[in-house]
Amino acid sequence: MSRLKVKHSNPEGLFDSRVFSQVVTVSGNAKTIYIGGQNAINSEGQLIVRDNLELQTKQVLENIKIALASENATFNDVIKLNIYMVNGCDPAVGLKSFKETIGEMEKPPLITVLKVAGLTNPLCLIEIDAIAVVEEREDCME
Repeated sequence: MSRLKVKHSNPEGLFDSRVFSQVVTVSGNAKTIYIGGQNAINSEGQLIVRDNLELQTKQVLENIKIALASENATFNDVIKLNIYMVNGCDPAVGLKSFKETIGEMEKPPLITVLKVAGLTNPLCLIEIDAIAVVEEREDCME
C-alpha cells in the first residue's frame, strides 16, 4: 500500500483560517480513529466543575488526548472535530481553552461548532467528538 498522505487546504474562494481547515483529504495506508463525544467527566466518572466553560473545555481536550494516545496518535493527527456547545456559552472561551491546552496547530482540523439546547448530562456545557488518521503500520494490522 502507498504511504499515508493527509492534505489540509483552504481552497481559493473560501476563507483561509489559521484555526481550522476547509478541506482535508486522506489517501494511502491509513488507520482512522473515531473518538466518541467527550465531556468534562474525569476518569473517576465525576464532572470536574459546574458552570465553567473554560475548565470543562480543558477537561474535554485532555480526555481526547488520552483517547488519541491509546491509539498512538496526537492532536496533530486529528482531521475533524465536532463541537457541541450549550446555548449561552461563548465560543471565544472555548477557543482560548483550546489554544492553551493544544496550542496553535500547523495543520488545523476541520471544525464544526453546533449550539445546542442541552447535552445528555445537563451539567455539561460542551461535548466534542473527533476523527484522527495515522499511518497503518504493517505490524499492527489484524
